[in-house]
Amino acid sequence: MALTRPQTIALVLGFFALVELGATHAAEPSFPPTVTRPANATQPGWHPAFFPILPWDPQHGWRSPYIERTNGLASIAACSFTMAGFVQPADLPECERLGLAAIMAPPDGEAPWAGRWRNLTDEQIDGAIKAQVERAGNSPAVAGYFIMDEPGTPAFPALAKAVAAVRKYAPGKLAYINLFPGYATIGAPDASQLGAASFTEYLERYVNEVNPQFISYDNYMVQYSDDGQNAPNLARYYADLLEVRRVALKHDLPFWNIVSSNQIRESTTIPSPANLLFQAYTTLAAGGRGVSWYTYYSSSSATGRGYAYAPIDSAGHRTATWRYLQMVNHQIRTLGPVMSRLRSTGVYFTDPPARGAGGIVEPDRLPGRLIQNVQSKASPRGFSDTKPPLMVGEFVGDDADYAMIVNLSLERSANVLPRTRTAVKDIRVVSPEDGRLTPLDATNGLWLVAGQGALLRLPREKS
Repeated sequence: MALTRPQTIALVLGFFALVELGATHAAEPSFPPTVTRPANATQPGWHPAFFPILPWDPQHGWRSPYIERTNGLASIAACSFTMAGFVQPADLPECERLGLAAIMAPPDGEAPWAGRWRNLTDEQIDGAIKAQVERAGNSPAVAGYFIMDEPGTPAFPALAKAVAAVRKYAPGKLAYINLFPGYATIGAPDASQLGAASFTEYLERYVNEVNPQFISYDNYMVQYSDDGQNAPNLARYYADLLEVRRVALKHDLPFWNIVSSNQIRESTTIPSPANLLFQAYTTLAAGGRGVSWYTYYSSSSATGRGYAYAPIDSAGHRTATWRYLQMVNHQIRTLGPVMSRLRSTGVYFTDPPARGAGGIVEPDRLPGRLIQNVQSKASPRGFSDTKPPLMVGEFVGDDADYAMIVNLSLERSANVLPRTRTAVKDIRVVSPEDGRLTPLDATNGLWLVAGQGALLRLPREKS
C-alpha cells in the first residue's frame, strides 16, 4: 500500500526520533540490562550485555531546590550512555522508559563527599541504608545507591558497614563508592586525603576493609598533561590505571575509571575527539568494566563557576563536546559487552611511558602472550617498530583470544600491523560501530586515528 505524504513524513520523523534516543542498539536487551540477582545474593551480577557508561553528575543537583534540566535524561540516553547520572526516585519511570540503569543520589542535603558515615552508629548506618533502599522502591532501573565519593582510610570501617547493609537490604545492587586518584595527598590518617602511605596501600586497604563489589576511581591527568605534552602528568594517568587493574585482578573485582569530559581547570586542555577516545580506549585495553565521564553538566562545579566545554553548557544547551562524547560512547557501548566476557591477561607498550609518581608501576614492553610486536607507521613512507606509541591489552575469552591496540598519540593517526607470537589464521577486527567482524588486512594493516583503539579477535587452533 502506498503511503500518503503525511504518513511518509511521520515515518521519517519517527525514524530520526528513534535514532536520537539511541535506539539503534537493536542487538541489546530492550531493558533493563542492569543488575541481576545471583543465587547467593551477595554480589551484583551484571547482565553480560551491559557495560556501565555513566555521566558523573547529579541529575538535579545534590540538594533542594532541585534543578530541572533542559537536557536531562533523554539527552543522556541519546548520548549513548547506559546509566543515568545520580537520580531521584521521581526519575525512575523515565529511566525505565529510556532503558537507563540508575544510581540513586543521596537523600536531600547528604553530599556524598561529606563523610557523614564516620559520625553514625552501627544502627544509624543500617537505618540510613534501609531508608535509601525503601526510598528508591522496586524499580528495575535501580542499579545501586551512592554511598560516598573519595573517602580516606579513616572512613573505611563505616563504609564496610554501609556496603554490608546494601547487601542486606538490596541484594544484587551496588553500593557505589568512588576512590581518590593516586595523586591525592598521602600520609597519616586524618592528615592526608588517602590516609595511607601510598596509593597501593590505599587500594589494598579499601578492598580488604570495605569488602566492596567493585573498584571505582577518578583520574583527570590526560587533561592536565596538555594532551600528552606533559609526560610526568600523563605518567600518573598510566600509573593509576595499571595499579588499579593489578589490584582488581588480584581480588577478582571489576573496576570503573572516571575520566574527564570537560575542561577540568582553566589551564588544561579541553575535551576533543582524540583525548576522549584515548581515555575510553586505554580503560578498555586495561580491562576496565565501566567508564564514567566527569562531568555532563557545566554547572556542577562546587565553586559555582562550572566546568567549561562540558557536554551541556551552563545555559542547558548541547555543545560540540556532546557530539564528540556521543560518538565515543557509542563505540564503548558496542565493544564493552564483548569485552565484559573477557579476562585481561596483560598490558604492554611499544614505547613505555615514564615511570609513575612514586615508582608504582614499570610498564611492560612487548612481546606479550599473544602479540609479538606491532609494526606501525604515521605516514605512507613505510613501517617501523617504535612510532607512534601504542598500548596493547591482551584478553582470553571462552572461545577465542582478543587483543586491543590503542594509538596513544593525541596528535597523529597511525597504521598498525600486529604480528602474533604463533601463527593465527583469520584475525578479525571487531567493528566499534556495530560489532561486525571483518578480516584484518595482513598486508596493509589498520589505520587508527589519534587516541583510537581496535579490538582484534584471534581464533584458537582447535585441538
